[in-house]
Amino acid sequence: MTIKAFGANSAEQPLASMNITRRTPGAHDVQIDIAFCGICHSDIHQVRSEWAGTLYPCVPGHEIVGRVSAVGEHVADFKKGDLVGIGCIVDSCKHCEECGEGLENYCDNMIGTYNFPTPDAPGHTLGGYSQKIVVHERYVLRIRHAEEQLAAVAPLLCAGITTWSPLRHWQAGPGKKVGIVGIGGLGHMGIKLAHAMGAHVVAFTTSEAKREMAKALGADEVVVSKQPDEMAGHIKSFDLIVNTVAAPHELDAFLTLLKRDGTMTLVGAPASPHPAPEVFNLIFKRRSLAGSMIGGIPETQEMLDFCARHNIVADIEMIRADEINEAYERMLKGDVKYRFVMDTSTL
Repeated sequence: MTIKAFGANSAEQPLASMNITRRTPGAHDVQIDIAFCGICHSDIHQVRSEWAGTLYPCVPGHEIVGRVSAVGEHVADFKKGDLVGIGCIVDSCKHCEECGEGLENYCDNMIGTYNFPTPDAPGHTLGGYSQKIVVHERYVLRIRHAEEQLAAVAPLLCAGITTWSPLRHWQAGPGKKVGIVGIGGLGHMGIKLAHAMGAHVVAFTTSEAKREMAKALGADEVVVSKQPDEMAGHIKSFDLIVNTVAAPHELDAFLTLLKRDGTMTLVGAPASPHPAPEVFNLIFKRRSLAGSMIGGIPETQEMLDFCARHNIVADIEMIRADEINEAYERMLKGDVKYRFVMDTSTL
């Protein structure tokens, strides 16, 4: 079927309206009428070929919510009319160790929602800046929030799971001191989730203007990282720091804040590398510098269910499809609180 979408034909061109083709649902497929799609910073990196290997035409978008409009004959768990979501994964090998453990995000043959090879035209996946999507039932997620919250649920499919996964893996909760570096699309979700999990949450920002904003999101304390005395007050005190900043920066100032055996995990993905940290910052306190990448399907469903129970959604600004290029420029300036979401009915 031919549907409307928004995408780019090269790194130098702005995103524009285009027609794309979706496959007819197979026996295990779910067809979804997309209602809203969140706008992720990685969309910019990919569509502008700041990460190597962009395939064009590129239709971004991996924070997808909508309603099931058709199902294949062997689909048992979803029916027409269900509220569902699609995150960053639309396929994987289904038989490796990672897939067997529900960690499809670490499968060597994971297929992302856009810019990954597929038999479907045009030979690579096309994302959620579009009217419909067809996905194998394994990668469809159930949404239990109220329907009026649907647009604000969309960013949970990337920003939510990207911060939930390390918080769960490193066991954030009561009695743990957790730092969230950066108060943007990822960081604002990290603060909300860590607070709801019962951790003592400290938000780090370079902007004094964000101090009260972070407290309103659930931070117990806020540190302006450019203030040495504020940073010094937290040396050797954190169990976990989740660093969401997607621009190269010095890591050592945050590593010194970790306790013995503490961990800082990177979830922001800059277009160029961070400066290398000082090795003695790690050795002397057996600290760890780690990374974390979205989450598998079971973990993403767990996150969505947790957010529904705790009434957690993203703070969003809605845009029309034809406002996407302006939204990209505003994102690069940090001019959004905290996530843009496209109303796909405007395609």
